[in-house]
Formats: sequence, C-alpha cells, structure tokens
Amino acid sequence: MLTAEQIARVVHEANRAVQIEQNDPTIPVSNSWDESSPSTRDSAIAGVVGAQSGFGPAESHNGWMEFKLNDGWVLGPMKNEELKQHPLLVPYEDLPESQKVKDKLFLAIVKVLSE
Repeated sequence: MLTAEQIARVVHEANRAVQIEQNDPTIPVSNSWDESSPSTRDSAIAGVVGAQSGFGPAESHNGWMEFKLNDGWVLGPMKNEELKQHPLLVPYEDLPESQKVKDKLFLAIVKVLSE
C-alpha cells in the first residue's frame, strides 16, 4: 500500500491535469508536486488522511478550506500564492460544478490507491 504522501503526490498531479484542461483564469495551474510549497504538500497529505477516514466530497473540500484558512489564506478573486488568496474558499455547496469534480476525483483516487 502507498503512503499518504505518495497518494497525495498522485492526486496533486491529477488535480493539475484537471486545472490544465479547465483553463480557469482565476485558478492558475498549480506547481508540480516537487515544486510545491511544504504547506501545499501538507494540505494534500491532510486531505488524503481525511479521505481515508471516510470524508465525502463536502467534508474533503471543507477540510481543505479549513487548512488553508488556518495557514493564513483568504477569499480572493484569483488564486495568488504570494498574497494567499483563493476564489474557492467558500462552502462546498457554493462551488461551481466544474470545481466539485476535483473533490470527487481526489476521493476516487485516494480510495483506489488505499485498497
């Protein structure tokens, strides 16, 4: 079985692929896992652990949001790592469907790689 960190790397890269395809101008494509900040990696690992404990999509998103807020991030019109702003720091039910797909993909990958 893979470790939480190994699974986090896979889901992070899958999320990047979705970002590339969605081409959302408010959410620039994330850096690769190896180029990501320790905080970004820690957030993904925490998300994997949450998913392994049974989180659903809303709980997964809300856990991500709590992690970001505790790390000093705020709601902003565009993802900006320097200013720690992100447009998706909203409750799961307020996310557009195009963004909810990333939470569902995250959970599906964690489930498969945790078996």
